[in-house]
Amino acid sequence: METERFTILLGGNVTVTDRLKTVVSGTRVIAADSGMRHAKTLELSPELWVGDFDSAEPGLLDEWPGIERQPYPAAKAVTDGEIAVSEAIARGARSLVLVGAFGGARSDHALQHFLYAVALAERGFDVVLTSGDEEAYPLLPGALDLDLPAGSLFSVAGISILEGLNIANVRYPLTEFALAFGSSRTISNVANGGTAHFSLKSGKAIVLARPYDLTGA
Repeated sequence: METERFTILLGGNVTVTDRLKTVVSGTRVIAADSGMRHAKTLELSPELWVGDFDSAEPGLLDEWPGIERQPYPAAKAVTDGEIAVSEAIARGARSLVLVGAFGGARSDHALQHFLYAVALAERGFDVVLTSGDEEAYPLLPGALDLDLPAGSLFSVAGISILEGLNIANVRYPLTEFALAFGSSRTISNVANGGTAHFSLKSGKAIVLARPYDLTGA
């Protein structure tokens, strides 16, 4: 088991894929409220279950009687997901896999997951968000390499002005590109296969990849 790598089970949508099973294999696991429903399908056994349990079905509570629970009141200042991540960090996490970070009933929670992931990356944590068929990676000044299948779609969503953006080994490469905030210029690119290379001089962004969507081929 990788003692510094944690999977956080969140309440969004999850599709069990080979990539997802690989990325969570050997990790320690903490579930956030209804995210516990993904544990069985992913064959994971969380060491901790946190939240106010307002969205966890009663049957789910009965299904996992032996898991340590850390309840919080519904009226709290942070989300269950942020509490789960904080617990992982307190237990030594340096790398975080946020499973179920996409979709779900609450778009505000999904957006917060993306922003929080960028904030965590700024603090030096390695972070990936995944639903199984979609993945997201914070992109900060520096370099990022991603293994993406040939023909798979990806986008770079800037959450600030971007300067010096480079994207290589893709259908539509960019070199020292300046991206205006809110521009769609970096939406819907296509991976060539193997390692896609990203680098950035300044700004903050998120790379959103669809490794099983080969419509770009």
